[in-house]
Amino acid sequence: MNMSDSEDILATAAGWRAAGELVAVATVTETWGSSPRPAGSRLAVTKSGKIAGSVSGGCIEGAVAEAAMKTIESGTPQLLDFGVTHERAWEVGLACGGKVKVFVEKLS
Repeated sequence: MNMSDSEDILATAAGWRAAGELVAVATVTETWGSSPRPAGSRLAVTKSGKIAGSVSGGCIEGAVAEAAMKTIESGTPQLLDFGVTHERAWEVGLACGGKVKVFVEKLS
């Protein structure tokens, strides 16, 4: 993912917000070990269920989208920490283990 992809996600989120949608944006802030998406990758989620971008290539997307919905409701930002041991990696979908930190905030 290059920087313009990340900017496109923010532009999409801003467009949704301008159209009256409630929107949260999740940003990968830190990765360690095997991580499918680099720091700076973004996912935008609306209360109505629209999604753009990716923070993990699919493996933690559901959990991040769920957290984004809570942030839309509460307005409170969250720092999510997904870390798995090699043995548990397959269970949560991080194929080679590793850690990902994701910051979720509501667009105002």
